[in-house]
This record gives sequence, structure tokens and C-alpha cells, in this order.
Amino acid sequence: MKKSLLFILTCLVAGPIFSQNFKFGKVSKDELTEKVYALDSTANAVYLYRETKVHYEYRSGTGFELVTDVHLRIKLYNKDAFDYATIGVRYYKPDSGSKESVSAIKGYTYNLEAGNVVKTKLSKKGVFNEKLNKFRSIKKITMPNIKEGSVIELRYRISSPFARSIDDFQFQYNIPVKKLDYKASIPQYYVFRLQTKGYYRVPYTKNSFNGRISSELKTMINTHQFLGENIPALKDDEPFVSTIRNYRGGVKFELIATQFPNSLHKQYSTTWEEVVSTIYKSTDFGDALLKSRYFKKDLLAVLHDGMSDSERIAAVLKFIKSKVKWNDYYGKYAGVGVKKAYKTGVGNVADINLMLVAMLRHAGLDANPVLVSTRNNGIPFFPTREGFNYVIAAVTSPSGNILLDATEEFSFSNTLPLRALNWKGRLVKKDGTSSWVPLTPSKRALEDHTIAITIDEDLEVEGMFRTKYSQLNAAYYRKGNNEKKEIKVIANLEEKHGIEIEKFKIANADKIEKSIVRTTTFSSEELIEEINDKLYISPLLFLGMKTNPFQSKTRKFPIDFGYPWEDKFNIFITIPDGYKVGSLPETVGVGMRDQVGMYKFKAQVTGNKIRVFSQIVMNEGIISFEYYEELKALFDVIVKKQLEKIELIKI
Repeated sequence: MKKSLLFILTCLVAGPIFSQNFKFGKVSKDELTEKVYALDSTANAVYLYRETKVHYEYRSGTGFELVTDVHLRIKLYNKDAFDYATIGVRYYKPDSGSKESVSAIKGYTYNLEAGNVVKTKLSKKGVFNEKLNKFRSIKKITMPNIKEGSVIELRYRISSPFARSIDDFQFQYNIPVKKLDYKASIPQYYVFRLQTKGYYRVPYTKNSFNGRISSELKTMINTHQFLGENIPALKDDEPFVSTIRNYRGGVKFELIATQFPNSLHKQYSTTWEEVVSTIYKSTDFGDALLKSRYFKKDLLAVLHDGMSDSERIAAVLKFIKSKVKWNDYYGKYAGVGVKKAYKTGVGNVADINLMLVAMLRHAGLDANPVLVSTRNNGIPFFPTREGFNYVIAAVTSPSGNILLDATEEFSFSNTLPLRALNWKGRLVKKDGTSSWVPLTPSKRALEDHTIAITIDEDLEVEGMFRTKYSQLNAAYYRKGNNEKKEIKVIANLEEKHGIEIEKFKIANADKIEKSIVRTTTFSSEELIEEINDKLYISPLLFLGMKTNPFQSKTRKFPIDFGYPWEDKFNIFITIPDGYKVGSLPETVGVGMRDQVGMYKFKAQVTGNKIRVFSQIVMNEGIISFEYYEELKALFDVIVKKQLEKIELIKI
């Protein structure tokens, strides 16, 4: 990934600091009569005001509590904005133990009726809880009486016993923000490092004062305040983005030290080595790697003398997949514990993949865990335990590390699920030392299409359509189709391409380390266009790209394909009797700088057949935004070429 490490330092500067007082419960007629946001006429809604105030309270017997007060005011310009009238507040609420709470909920919807401001109060019926999983819930708040032009206003409080974890301050959203005021007031006992993220910054000030966090406790308070206005939206409709919030402007709070009264100063992880060492020493990580008695006997039955390393890897991977299923929970620490997960047959990512490492070691392989930050968790540029939320396995071999993830049914060596393909992971050795390893596969995922057609006198096409999926493309095809009934797979293919399938065959569906090969025979009445006794055919038939996925003029964050890939097309068209080639699209070859990507196209006639060859190659899974204009131009060429026509004329 070239020149991509510096992108988080890029920023824009917000406009002048505002002084308007947004008193809760008071909106103006100007806010209600506003028809469009002047700085972005495409916006369906806008945050007129976003305020987040974080402070600490001390409670005798329970200690420090983190309190976050939120105040939102949103203008709804049209019906497309009505989704913003339902606000979801996520919070930590496990079945047992410490939990967060959401309280002090108060809201109004404002409308202009007969020239008067009318407000409707949020009722208790508009607030309800929804359990997301065994750890998290969401408080859903549905504002009343919304109309085009309404202004909604909401206030709530989140109380958390987890005083060491301040949520990120996010500056950008799917809609613009007119006024923003974020402030964290932190007692001197907690020392946080502030880390900017994304591409947009707002003015920042830091102050200190003597204040109280309880009736008995007075201390120095450090405040961090961010004031901004007219902040542009960063929408989530851009193509090829892992998680757009990773690139939205904001600030992360990382605890680096604590110093409580009558206690020693405690320093937290400041280097990656310290971060990994802390994780490794956990009983739910390092200890899980040492346990093997619970699986020894069972594993012995699938290992045989004379097995090669690759055969042992495949046998262990297949065995653990058959024994333990993933419960859809991420985690770098074992959830229920490896022994219980093995016994019950269900576990989180760490339960399964730490167990995998232990089994691989027991099989005589040099295996180690690799800490990973998933794509939706972002790229951990700074040392932090929260930067890792996932773990996989690695086997060291003469040809390099072989990466494995047993949570995916159809994964195999060096075919990680897309969620784990996020730049680099941290490999942890038996002695606790660690080093970075790349996660993106070096081999391109191939999708290789071959189509051969004939055209009858009624201009109906009959042909053979064969596609080979290799590497990650094969794994993803299996995941998307292996559980479907064949009739459903055929129906989807017919609908997608506008063809009628007569015969259908899949090879290697269950042989996960081999390429998938799908072969069909088909017919279609939609592929030939006749105009004035001339026939026109799209060079890639029904596989051509019709629009460029990259429409934005500029882009300030990477293009994330996830992994290197290659699409190949070989099209063979038998020229019907009584016709000859009038014209063919011209040959083209285009490459990007640094061999990031390229495109080739060639059409030629040999005897009574036309052969079209097309190839798109992307050698990088994640492409720096610095290449965006070149990439967009490359896809312009691809689309233009694939929209051209082969012309056949009567002899």
C-alpha cells in the first residue's frame, strides 16, 4: 500500500468559531422556514447543532463515573430526511456485571403552522430498548409529528462506569453540521492522549481549572474543547470503502496514565511491544494457547505419520471447523474459554483461532496468533489495545507466513475473510515478542470468464458460459452460493445477465483449496441489435461494465478493494452466414503509475470467428487516494471500450 500512511494527517480547516446560543427548547422561525442548506443543496437534512459534553463524577463506594451529555438539533428538509427522526443510542448492557445507562431523554419536534412555532413533545411511547447482542443494547428514539421542514431536538445522558474509555469525538457525518461543540472535562487523575483521525479538523482549545467532581472531592480539571461550524458531510455512498467513519474527521482519546490520590503513578501501553505484552499476559489469551489436553485424543485421529506440513495444516483446519462454530462475536480474548467452546461447539473468534494455534502447535507446526484490527475497526496507527479486536493464526513456513481463520467455513490457507483484510496484523511469538505481518494476500483473486456463442437466422444467441473463480473469489463464491439450492443460483444468474440457462454445472464446490468452475449453456434473444441490416454486438456481451463506479471529482481516502484482483474475459463469436465484420473496437492498453493497475482490450478476426480478449488487473488491495484521478480515468477507458459495438454487415 503505497504512500498511504500519511493520509490521516491531511486536514481541512473549519470556518470561524460561533457564539450563537442554542438553548434547548427554543428554535427560531428562520430555522423552520429554511428550505435548503446553502452550502450543500443536495443535503436532505443538516445538524443545526451538535453538542457533546463529557465530564466525570465521583460516587462514594463505586468510584468514578463517566457522564456524557448530548444535545442534537436537526433540520429535515424533505421526506428523504425522515430517517434522521429516529435516533439510536448504543450502550453497553451485558446480562451481568457493570453496565451503562441512557437517561434524561427529552425531545421536541418543531413545525411552523399558520406562522406560529408549534412544538410536539417526545412521549414515552417513542422511546424503547432493543437488545443487539448479549453485550450491547440500543435505545431507539422516534420523534413525533415530523413533516417536511420540521426541526427535531433531542437531549440525553449516557452514564458509564468505564471511566477509562471516552468515546471518539466525531466531527463529520452523512449530513453537514452547521454548529458543533464538543468538550471533555477530565480530572487530573486521568491522562489521555488525543489522536486525530480522518481528514477534517476543527479548532481546538485546552484549559485547566480547579473544580469539584463530588461534594467532597476538589481537583484540577483539564478541558479539551472542539468548536466548529459549516462542517461538510462525508457520505457513506462512496464505492470501495471499508468503513467510511474511519475517514471522517474526529478525535480518539487514548488513556496513557493514571495518578490517583495516595496511589502510584501508572503508565499504560505506549509502544506496540507493551500493548502486545499486556494482551499476551491475559489469561484469556496467553493461557488459552497452553491448553491442549481437551483436544489431544480427538486431534490424534486426523493426523497421520508422513503428512506434509500443508496436509497437517489442512487437516487441523478442517477438524476445528467441524468441531466449533463461530457465534458471530469478534474478540482478541477468549469469550467462553477454549475448553468450553470445544465442549459446547460454539465460540467467539478468539476461542476458535487461539484453539487453532494450540492445535497447530500440537501437530508440530510453528504456529502463532496474529492480532488484527478488522476493517470496521479501522487501522491502528498508534499503540493501543483497543486497536486490535480480532485474532487469527499464522504458520511460519519456508515460503513465508500462512494465515488461517477457522471461523469461516470456506476459508483455507491465506484466504482470510474480508473483515480481517486490513493492512497489517501483529504476530505474537511464544516468548511474547511480536512483529508486523501483512494481511493482504500477494496472489490476485481471479475471475476468468469464457463465452462462446453462435447466432441463428432469427438473431437468437446460443452459447457456453464458463467462469473460473480462484483464491478469495472462490471462497466468497462458496459462501454466497453453496448453501443455496441450485434452482435459486440459476435464477439469480439468469436475472443478472438476462439469459436463459439450459444446463448448469459446478466443479469443486466442496474442494475448498481448488478453484470453483461454473459452466452453463444458455440462450438469449437480447444480445443482438439489428439496425438497417447491420448487426451490433457488445464486445463482452452481457458482462460489460456500463458505468464508472468512481463518480466523485476528488477523493481524500483510499480506494479499498480489499485484496488484489484480476478479471479476464475471452469471448468467441461465430460470425453468422451471410455476414462479415464491418468494424471492431480498436485495441487499447492502459497502465497506472507504479504498476498499481492496468487494462488491456483486443478484438480480432480469425476465419469465421471473432475473439475478444479483455483484462483488468489491480495489483493493490488498498490504493492510496493519490492515485484516484488515474484510477477514475482508467475506468473511464474501460467503460467506454466496453460500450463500443462490434458491427456485422451483410455480404
